[in-house]
Amino acid sequence: MTTHWLSADEAMARLGVRPQTLYAYVSRGRIGAEVDPAEPRRSRYKASDVTALTTRKARGRRAADVAEGAIAWGEPVLESAITAVVDGRLYYRGRDAVRLAESETLESVARLLRGGEGAPLAREMRYVSPADGTARGRAFAALAARGAVDPAAAGRSTLELAAEAATLLDVVADAVTGGVWIGPIHERLGNAWGCGARGMDLLRRALVLLADHELNASTFAARVTASTGASLAAAALAGLAALSGPRHGGLFARVARWAEEADRLGPDEAVAARRAHRRPAPGFGHPLYPDGDPRARALTGAFQVPAPLEALRQAVEAAGGEHENVDFALVALAQTLSLPDDAPFALFTVARCAGWLAHAMEQVETGALIRPRARYVGPPPEA
Repeated sequence: MTTHWLSADEAMARLGVRPQTLYAYVSRGRIGAEVDPAEPRRSRYKASDVTALTTRKARGRRAADVAEGAIAWGEPVLESAITAVVDGRLYYRGRDAVRLAESETLESVARLLRGGEGAPLAREMRYVSPADGTARGRAFAALAARGAVDPAAAGRSTLELAAEAATLLDVVADAVTGGVWIGPIHERLGNAWGCGARGMDLLRRALVLLADHELNASTFAARVTASTGASLAAAALAGLAALSGPRHGGLFARVARWAEEADRLGPDEAVAARRAHRRPAPGFGHPLYPDGDPRARALTGAFQVPAPLEALRQAVEAAGGEHENVDFALVALAQTLSLPDDAPFALFTVARCAGWLAHAMEQVETGALIRPRARYVGPPPEA
């Protein structure tokens, strides 16, 4: 091995980290890796990247550096009492999300995320979305319609906002299903998608596990919008807009495409091709969960993963040690229940709307405007 590359043991020794953390650095693009020509079953790691990362960790950072690093998986940037990721576990207001998924519904978890308000309140008249088009398009249309007429959130009582949030969650569920159904949201989705009782229970678990995930991109977008005093519907619409990107809610499509490729080429070959080009495996690894995504384990542990996806999961773990994340779990669930192609995104939208609304309410209560500063790097200003 040349001095330009390090073995896994050498890289971990220099960084002082475990294998899972090393793989997380690679998946986040912070350390380059490639297949070791001498041992094709192993990887080697770019020495200069390891050195640079070690130097950054060792030196003290200025305030501006800290602020810049906080933008992407860095230090916390604001206080919240809603969700925490601690020691590889996900908690909603101090309660383990995996345990909640055993018995709770999205509606009850949404109330928990909002702080417990709104349980006895009656819903408002619900917007009836058009039955045609895609679930994504109907969700955008429904929230845009509400956002155009709903009053600003600033200055309104918590109970009033809680009732509105409960209604908006129903609005989004109706939009996804293409009609106004009765009963718990997981049953409405199950009826729209032709699921039986077992399938509906799996949808319930998924909705609870996806209800919130701290300051992900879509939730931060919702909080920024809410910080201006805009309506809850406008904040949820901002969250949906961010979720629609290929690096957030669009990841499901990438996982599905790669699963098809692996089924065609064989899982070992598909994994080797990814590693040879130093490309991350869609649906595997998560920066917040170096030891594995607990949401994925809780969901895939409740049903038998389809054989091709199970073979792909085993091939990825054998080659690099990364574990499946919730994107993989949702694709596996959709295949198991024969759901529509856009079901993973639709399911994620309905579930995460609960989190967007809770965070929007919390942000409104602070009365603070989220307005970061930019570090200018353009041409020098004119005299």
